[in-house]
Amino acid sequence: MSERLRLMAVHAHPDDESSKGAATMARYVAEGADVLVVTMTGGERGDILNPAMERPDVRENIAEVRRREMDRAREILGIRQEFAGFVDSGLPEGDPLPPLPEGCFALTPVEEAAAPLVESIRRFRPHVILTYDENGGYPHPDHIMTHKVSMHAFDTAGDPDSYPGAGDPWQPLKLYYFVSFPVERFEAITALLEEKGLENPYKEWIDRIKDRGDRPTWEITTRVECGEYFHVAEKALKAHETQVDPNGFWFAVPNDVLAQAWPTEDYHLVRSLVDTEVPETDLFAGVRDSVRV
Repeated sequence: MSERLRLMAVHAHPDDESSKGAATMARYVAEGADVLVVTMTGGERGDILNPAMERPDVRENIAEVRRREMDRAREILGIRQEFAGFVDSGLPEGDPLPPLPEGCFALTPVEEAAAPLVESIRRFRPHVILTYDENGGYPHPDHIMTHKVSMHAFDTAGDPDSYPGAGDPWQPLKLYYFVSFPVERFEAITALLEEKGLENPYKEWIDRIKDRGDRPTWEITTRVECGEYFHVAEKALKAHETQVDPNGFWFAVPNDVLAQAWPTEDYHLVRSLVDTEVPETDLFAGVRDSVRV
């Protein structure tokens, strides 16, 4: 008997799954793995970032619209997806920052907020979990909270004394952080664009990131080759019509150029209960040896 490999990605909002690790998921789905995205909030307080979608009917029904977008992205990626049921905290702006809204995800106690994720882990039984680093990838309150609940759930889902009644204990074997936008990737893309004599739409973004100098970096321990699935990730991201402008600079470089410059999506291995050696090229490295596939 063989066991199907299972991968879980934990995200804060609808659209995060399509901008971070989407091509990786599409590749593993194509190879026969079972992939589940758990979305912690409904994205109810997210801004509308596509001018074409800034309409009263969209704004008034943003929660429903974002769920429909998520459904389309899920179908494109070939994954499963479920919502944990928390309310988007919004991104506070101003000086001083305003308080977060009462009842939002980021203000929920970690043990309580992790409960639905523990249930999902015990039900789906993933071998590998993907999540954000302690800064959330970027410091949105919901991304930071997603990190906290992911770490707590990884550590408690296999403990029979934790969360009684939430299903049979299950211990995932590996946990990774997304390393989604390393500057080195954009430098490689820049070099190739210059070589081809093409305009670089990322120049201002790269300069801004370098000028800040405070962006936390993580060692890339695991590079997953998935360039042939970049077009799937792009299609899934564009399904989130409220969140991306299809004419924006993120889509200005053709996928074949991106794949030539940097054909991987990248991760940092945080926890492993199986023997593996870094650098890796497979999220299931070491898992395949312990699970009969």
